[in-house]
Amino acid sequence: MRHVTFVRPALGEGPSADAMTPLVFAILRALTPPEIATTLIDERIEPFVPVATDLVAMTVETFTARRAWEIADAYRARGVPVVVGGHHPSMVPEEAGLHADAVVIGDGEAVWGEILRDAAAGRLRRRYEAAPGAGPRPMPDRSIFAGRRYAPVSLVQVGRGCRFACDFCSIHAFYGTHREQRPVADVVAEIETLPAGRMIFFVDDNLLFRRDRFEDLMRGLAPLQRRWSCQISIDVARDDRLLDLMAAAGCALVLIGFESLRPDNLKQMRKNWNGVAGTYDDVIARLRARGIMLYGTFVFGYDADRREDFEKTARFAEAMGMAIANFNPLTPMPGTGLISRLAAEGRLLRPTWWLDPAHRYGDAIFHPRAMTPDDLRDGPTAARAIFYGLGSIAARALRGLPRWGLVATGLMLLANVVSRREIARKQAAPLSAGRGPEPDGEGAPCG
Repeated sequence: MRHVTFVRPALGEGPSADAMTPLVFAILRALTPPEIATTLIDERIEPFVPVATDLVAMTVETFTARRAWEIADAYRARGVPVVVGGHHPSMVPEEAGLHADAVVIGDGEAVWGEILRDAAAGRLRRRYEAAPGAGPRPMPDRSIFAGRRYAPVSLVQVGRGCRFACDFCSIHAFYGTHREQRPVADVVAEIETLPAGRMIFFVDDNLLFRRDRFEDLMRGLAPLQRRWSCQISIDVARDDRLLDLMAAAGCALVLIGFESLRPDNLKQMRKNWNGVAGTYDDVIARLRARGIMLYGTFVFGYDADRREDFEKTARFAEAMGMAIANFNPLTPMPGTGLISRLAAEGRLLRPTWWLDPAHRYGDAIFHPRAMTPDDLRDGPTAARAIFYGLGSIAARALRGLPRWGLVATGLMLLANVVSRREIARKQAAPLSAGRGPEPDGEGAPCG
């Protein structure tokens, strides 16, 4: 075994302006013996230019599954073994096994050393199952990203799993009830190696793991004087002490899943706890008072939704001065309670939508209760057009400037412009353009 190629497939065609570093490959590079060379091919930011290699390792998301299987099939046709992992293969290992020599179920670092040894011996197993929390957590080797143009954000992971079990969430399907968090000292040591002045984004699905550990993390971050953002559950806003600690520790922006303005929808998605911190207006006011920008996410398609909710929700996000917002059609992901329920009710239009050549990004995947599938496709687009209109962007920036400051407001404007571009690029695009992954004769094993 002399060479491993890591591959990150892309959705659709063309470079992505908001692509962030695929952190998983920096972790796997750190666990790869130094005598084994590695190459990263990230289709989101560069053309697919293969190299001769002994093994291909891919992380696969549901939206990129079709493209991933195209690449995997092409490599295997040339005699190169392929191992796939990530959320999608973990949820549908039988499907993944049709296109890969080995499928990893769970977090890959726990079995990466074993995979390398087995591949070198020519005896890859069909499946490798990693128990949650079983693997090592090395300092990521970010040298694998050198020379590539990613978004200027440093990704750091503190923990895995989430305290909640929302109906639509693939994170709960992947981790179940397991939750873990790294020691604060390890997180601080990693951040100290990252470029000064660059925004940090904690990729945890919910940074609020446990109150005492969250307080320890905030106290550990404060002396670093770094600006950071995170995903976090709305219940953090019922605790003024935690919000004060976040602001003092350098929190610039939080992503919160508001999901819906309708209580019946929140109950159906098992997220009625969204009200524990008070009304959405109260939550936003507490964040605003501390100069913390807000990235709100909303989803449409639950049973109480009506056509008028698209504009109503966009106007709400606009009026609340959200820095960024996402408006998405409800997407049933494999392994979730949502897709099982919709299948049992006979409401799925395309049960394996991620493989369907006719599916386009943004298409409705099921029959909503109170609108048509076309309404569910077009409504989120209309909401985005309102929120990301140039007038809306300018008005929100001017309102936020006194609280956020000049630098943060500039980043907000850049993020909005990038979001406008990415929305236009992806909407109605096929999940794979069917392009060939490599020129004939290349990508063969090193031998």
